[in-house]
Amino acid sequence: MVTIGIDIGGTNLVAGVVDEQYRLLAKAKCKASECPAAEAMVERLVRLSQEAVALAQRPLSDVRAVGVGIPGAVDRFQGEVIESVNTPFHHTPFVDLFQKLWSVPVYLENDANCAVLGEGLAGSAKGASSVVAVTLGTGVGGGYLLDGALELYIRNGMEIGHTVIVPDGLPCPCGRRGCWEQYSSATALKRMTRQAMEEHRSSLMWQLCGSPDKVKGRTAFDAKRQGDPAGTQVVEQYLDYLALGLCNLVNIFQPELICIGGGVSHEKDEDFLFPLREQVDRNSLHKRLGNKTRLVKATLGGDAGIIGAAALYREYIRR
Repeated sequence: MVTIGIDIGGTNLVAGVVDEQYRLLAKAKCKASECPAAEAMVERLVRLSQEAVALAQRPLSDVRAVGVGIPGAVDRFQGEVIESVNTPFHHTPFVDLFQKLWSVPVYLENDANCAVLGEGLAGSAKGASSVVAVTLGTGVGGGYLLDGALELYIRNGMEIGHTVIVPDGLPCPCGRRGCWEQYSSATALKRMTRQAMEEHRSSLMWQLCGSPDKVKGRTAFDAKRQGDPAGTQVVEQYLDYLALGLCNLVNIFQPELICIGGGVSHEKDEDFLFPLREQVDRNSLHKRLGNKTRLVKATLGGDAGIIGAAALYREYIRR
């Protein structure tokens, strides 16, 4: 038997087939922009799931359940997406819509909870007693794992991206100002890069990407590695904001491990992970409290959310 894990992002929709050993057998994906309406997106997710099953060369009858990771607040027991800032789902009866098209058990969860569950079962957090996962994508998400299990008392997932780190700062789609994800998401990094390019016309970043419209998350990091002052300034400012939020997580949860995922985390350790570790060690309370939190990269990449979503049916049955 296999399960389907679906990862809904602000940019991509991905469905994967996962076996009982948490191995990803096949996956199918498309752009989220192809489905601007809720019902159309659910229909596309059903088709993606079935495409992935075909790619895995398994019959649909082998599918035990479908798990779905959604960025935002879900009612996991009513099968409803309450609010999802970067998707078309708002008070959407997701499970009902899905099961009208494919009658299989469907489980909903916050996407960051799925990612931390995936890393805890098959990735860099495997075996850790307490884990906070941070995902850096279109926004900033977070999940908490204790003794290998999701903390389901956190009803809608940890909305760490919507904690304010800059009072009266930049406006956020959630309605607040100064949210962490406006300064530490991949989206924020690209915005900071474009702004620096406009302010520094001689920056190497112009040569690396050609125009602000073609900026990528790695653009500033690539420029910094080649000694570009503007690129260096962007990276250092970005890491300052990211470390500020990470220190808050350490001080609140005192976890054994913080696991960072998302495209930005793929940067070289000396440019990303090592400076973050130094700042978190210097500015958080964990050393003085005798509980040093380890900061690591996620090892499953974008597959963590898929594997974690696929494992949801076991998580809920076990509870």
